[in-house]
Amino acid sequence: QVQLVESGGGLVQPGGSLRLSCVSSGDTFSIIAMGWDRPVPGKVRELVARITSGGSTNYADSVMGRFTVSRDNTQNTVFLQMNSLKPDDTAVYYCYCRARRRPPIRLGETTGYDSWGQGTQVTVSS
Repeated sequence: QVQLVESGGGLVQPGGSLRLSCVSSGDTFSIIAMGWDRPVPGKVRELVARITSGGSTNYADSVMGRFTVSRDNTQNTVFLQMNSLKPDDTAVYYCYCRARRRPPIRLGETTGYDSWGQGTQVTVSS
């Protein structure tokens, strides 16, 4: 099992910056990828950014060029640097983790699973 705790949200004016942090614990060796998502109208959640265990990254089109996802040298902490923030960025941001399931794998289970943290509120307003 992997546990996630995120922090760093807050109130910021448009054009400002924030850095979110997500600390993972538990079976971190099983992690395939970590990232961030947020609720959006009409969808359950939108992928904001992701970084794989190999270091490749993915971003939503809406944050491309403004947000940067990174990790520390131990890969236990993932960061989301958010620059040029817009009011539309206002949301609860959830850290997520995709991890490999340890054997034995039971019937009905996939070889991987997803986990989310509790979320951190980001509010962009003047």
